[in-house]
This record gives sequence, C-alpha cells and structure tokens, in this order.
Amino acid sequence: MRGLLVADKDAVSRKRMANLLMDAGYDVAVTNSAAETIHDVLNNSAQVVLLGKELDELTSAELVPLLKQCNRNLVIILVADDAPLPLIRKVRKEGIFYHALRPAKAKDEEEIRQAVKYALERLKKTEALQITHYQ
Repeated sequence: MRGLLVADKDAVSRKRMANLLMDAGYDVAVTNSAAETIHDVLNNSAQVVLLGKELDELTSAELVPLLKQCNRNLVIILVADDAPLPLIRKVRKEGIFYHALRPAKAKDEEEIRQAVKYALERLKKTEALQITHYQ
C-alpha cells in the first residue's frame, strides 16, 4: 500500500488535509515532526508526502533534499500559501512534484485531491518502469 503522509507543524492544516484525503479513500498518516517524516520515508511507509512550509525548526527547503536522499522516488507535494518565492524556487529545484496552496474553502480542496491522484499515478508508473528495467 502506498502511504500518504501529511507533515505540517500547523495542527489545523494537518487535520484538514488528513480528513480531506481520508474522505477520498486514502490511508493517511500525520506528523508534526521532521524526524518522524524522515523515519517514515526511510522505512517506505510514506511514498507521498504533503509537506507544509516547515517542520520543527527546518524549512521545507531544508527538508526536501534530505527526504529525496532518503528515497529518490519520493513524491513531495508542498502545501503552503505563504511561502516566499525564493523558497518555492528552491524546493522546485530540489524536486518537489507539485506546489499547492492551502485550501481556503471546500471548493479549493479539489486541487489537493487531484495532485495526490496524479502523484500516485506517477509513482505507479515509476515503479513499473523500475520493475521492467530490472527484468
């Protein structure tokens, strides 16, 4: 089972994202800890991470390269509406899959659902290519 992890220090945002994705039928874990996020990525229990602007004292710009070193196939969706442009540029360069704004209203939640859907499809294609490559 591909795992979704919502990693954000903002408790309200964490809960909202988790509920949104669980309502869409996904298995979701949540954390406000950078260490737990890294642990879940290393153990492959999280293959898609919805990452807030910061965790603990680390910004997403500091976390993304660490997470990608733990799992180069990890799909990261940055969910931040107030991130400065230099931070967004840096995380894009480091290999995030998508940058979404935090949904302000229920109608805005579709962007997150679609981003997760496409992230999981991409992950499935990547895994299929790797299996084909090793056969």
